[in-house]
Amino acid sequence: MSTQTSGVINFKKVDDIIASCGAKKSNLIAILQKVQEEFRYLPQDVITYIGTKIDGLSPATVYGVATFYAQFSLEPKGKYEVKCCDGTACHVRGSMPVYTYLAGRFNLQEGKYTSDDGMFSLETVSCLGACGLAPVVVINGKVYPQMTPDAIKIIIDTIVREENEG
Repeated sequence: MSTQTSGVINFKKVDDIIASCGAKKSNLIAILQKVQEEFRYLPQDVITYIGTKIDGLSPATVYGVATFYAQFSLEPKGKYEVKCCDGTACHVRGSMPVYTYLAGRFNLQEGKYTSDDGMFSLETVSCLGACGLAPVVVINGKVYPQMTPDAIKIIIDTIVREENEG
């Protein structure tokens, strides 16, 4: 079921999420997590809506929580969320050339994290906890160890090819 079609938000789905978590201030983070899982980001209209649906909260408070925690995104994420580790082990073993390749491949500049076609989002993370496999890239939860620009190119080419065939 699509929760967003042509920019129109399905607020019934948001109501269902609020109901399933419980419409209490103490459940705000869980609500935001489920909303982000559903929409792949936190739309501004949904942040405002949540702030009007839970007693004791305001849209500004919800926005403050959503911007405080790094796990939340106010920008639409791509179908494939690519996380490039830049922790110490990954950095020393060459994560930045991998990141630079990906940013160029997805045509991203400073402040832009999602490709124009909405297919890929790219972010750096401080540590993925897989230091022995450095440098590491994670795509939609799947870990790719010992990445190089050539290796990640093959992976991205495969994803794009499978998308075009499917």
